[in-house]
Amino acid sequence: MEDCLFCKFVSKELKTNIVYENEDFIVFKDIAPQAKNHFLAVPKKHFKYLADMTEEDAALLGRILKTIPTLKDVLELKGGYRLVINQGDDAGQTVPHLHIHILSGQKMGWTPA
Repeated sequence: MEDCLFCKFVSKELKTNIVYENEDFIVFKDIAPQAKNHFLAVPKKHFKYLADMTEEDAALLGRILKTIPTLKDVLELKGGYRLVINQGDDAGQTVPHLHIHILSGQKMGWTPA
């Protein structure tokens, strides 16, 4: 998609600090972190929503999810971490390209109960 920010990162048209890349996706630090460590895992194939994916595409998402735990050292994920996918404006999706938030450490200004 030619006007998609994340597609421009994937194609290297725009520069971002990619910390991991394979044939399926890239990972880079979020520019507005909501936790001590906050990264985005972005599929190289463009989808706006989960509903836009075929069953084959869902397998791609599964490969991404399966890879994330192997990146604990690269992403400095000490202890546990959260994976979040926002779907639509009302859910806080600000870039119209499916992506997975990877968060570890306490949320800024928030302490778990």
